[in-house]
Amino acid sequence: MALLLNIDTSVETASVCLAKDNNVLTISKNVREDSFGEKQKDHAAWLHVAIKEILDNHNLEIGSIESVAVTEGPGSFTGLRIGMATAKGICYALNKPLITLNTLLVMANAATGIDADLLCPMIDARRMDVFTAIYTKDLRIVNAPLAITLNEKSFDEELTNNSICFFGNGSDKFYKLKAHPMALFSKIDFDATNMVSLAREKFIRKEFADLAYAEPLYLKEFYSPAR
Repeated sequence: MALLLNIDTSVETASVCLAKDNNVLTISKNVREDSFGEKQKDHAAWLHVAIKEILDNHNLEIGSIESVAVTEGPGSFTGLRIGMATAKGICYALNKPLITLNTLLVMANAATGIDADLLCPMIDARRMDVFTAIYTKDLRIVNAPLAITLNEKSFDEELTNNSICFFGNGSDKFYKLKAHPMALFSKIDFDATNMVSLAREKFIRKEFADLAYAEPLYLKEFYSPAR
C-alpha cells in the first residue's frame, strides 16, 4: 500500500493531504484570512508546518512517504514555485520519486459528478486572461491546457454540440460575458484530496517526473519586478 504526500499551492487556498492508496488519511488547508477577509498568501510559511503536523498526527516519520505529488501548474507563479521547491526538496532528501499533476486536471477531477458533457476549469490569470482546458467527464483531454483572453465568442465552437460546465476562480468573469443555453457555471472547490486518485495512477505506472528538471508549468511568461 503506497503512502503518498499530495501538495497543492497553485491557488489562494493551499492544501496538503496524506493518502494511503486511494484513502485520504488527513488533509490540512491554509484558509486563514486577514483583517480585510482576504485569504493569506503565506503558503511558504504554512506548508512545512502543515506537513509535519499531519505526519505527527499519524505517528509517521517523513521517511515513510513513498512519493510526493505536487500540482505543477498552471496557477499562481509564487505558489507554484513554493509547492514545486518543497516537493523536490523532500524527494531529493529522501531519494523518493516525484509526481507532477496539472492543476486543471486536478480541478476537473473534482467536477466529474457535474451534469454536463464537458468540464472546463478556469484559473484567473488577471485582466480577462485565464488558464483553462476542456476535459471529458472521464478526464480525457479535449482542449489542452493553455492561457487565453476571454471574449463573448470564446468556446462558441465547443458549445455547438456539447454542454460545458465552467468553474474555478477564473470563471466568474466569463459568466458575465457568456449567455448561452449550453454554458453552465458552477462553484466547485478543489483541494489536495482531488490529487489522490490521479497521483496513485501515476505511482502505479511509475510515471515519475525528472527530479533535476521538473519545473512549474506557467503557461504564460513570468515577469518579475525590476530591482
